[in-house]
Amino acid sequence: MALERTFSIIKPDATRRNITGKVIAKLEEGGLRVVAQKRIHMTREQAEGFYAVHRERPFFGELVDFMMSGPVVVQVLEGEDAIKRNREIMGDTNPKDASPGTIRAEFAESIGENTVHGSDAPETAAVEIKFFFTDAEIVG
Repeated sequence: MALERTFSIIKPDATRRNITGKVIAKLEEGGLRVVAQKRIHMTREQAEGFYAVHRERPFFGELVDFMMSGPVVVQVLEGEDAIKRNREIMGDTNPKDASPGTIRAEFAESIGENTVHGSDAPETAAVEIKFFFTDAEIVG
């Protein structure tokens, strides 16, 4: 196993319900360490830029609006095989398919309002981390 970093967002549905601490506890209990974190309110430019890969998809506008609808918590997580581990802790995108005990099984309200985002590959994680954090903000 390799020590690596991944990117995570605690989405507006979670911040609205004041469950960010519960989500972070699940991540930490799962073996991940928060090495950078900040609470922000995404601008349209940030939301459209971050989700640009989905620009041609029919849900793009709805996704951008949702991510701007309230504060989010952006994080850099570190741990052994952090990307894979984070995705296991998050659970399937559809909360109905998520394994019991995962973040989405416990907290997600729907496929769209599914509480968290996590990088899916090392290359994606590197780009997503740089989108929101400078090297000086990551204090591992």
